[in-house]
Amino acid sequence: MDAFLISTGIVALAEIGDKTQLLSFLLAARYKRPWPIIFGIFVATVVNHALAGAVGAWITTMIGPQALRWILGISFIAMAVWMLIPDKLDDAEAGSPRFGVFGATVIAFFLAEMGDKTQVATVALAAQYPSSVAFVVLGTTLGMMIANAPAVLIGDKLAHRMPVRLVHGVAAAVFAVLGVATLLY
Repeated sequence: MDAFLISTGIVALAEIGDKTQLLSFLLAARYKRPWPIIFGIFVATVVNHALAGAVGAWITTMIGPQALRWILGISFIAMAVWMLIPDKLDDAEAGSPRFGVFGATVIAFFLAEMGDKTQVATVALAAQYPSSVAFVVLGTTLGMMIANAPAVLIGDKLAHRMPVRLVHGVAAAVFAVLGVATLLY
């Protein structure tokens, strides 16, 4: 249960102001069809994070526990620093309408998540909780949906009122604490 709750919380916080949340706003403004967009986000996230979770679990079989502890601790601290760097979104990442709203969302979200903070966090969390990879993937997916579904439904009205820097600071603090705790464990 810890893997699920920690994964959900970390990703939900990390997503605030992330490029995929900006992509959610952009897709909602462009297509004005929230449900295919939300379903596309869900499908892309499940596939992307399942792959990331598998990589994280695989890493635990390749690296010894001491080295893994240091790699994870440093990775979480690096994620804390990365959280403080604002994301930008190219308009080209919004997807092509020739695949329909759902298809454009799946393609755009899957590609936007490649190498993104939340994908890297999913790999690290799966390595941290190798016996709970399914809970990590479920948690990171729920965290993505918590952050992005409202972005689609509410649109840019929410973006102008949210203290993104504060949320990023809190997320950075959570990653830093997790990194230090991993190193000290």
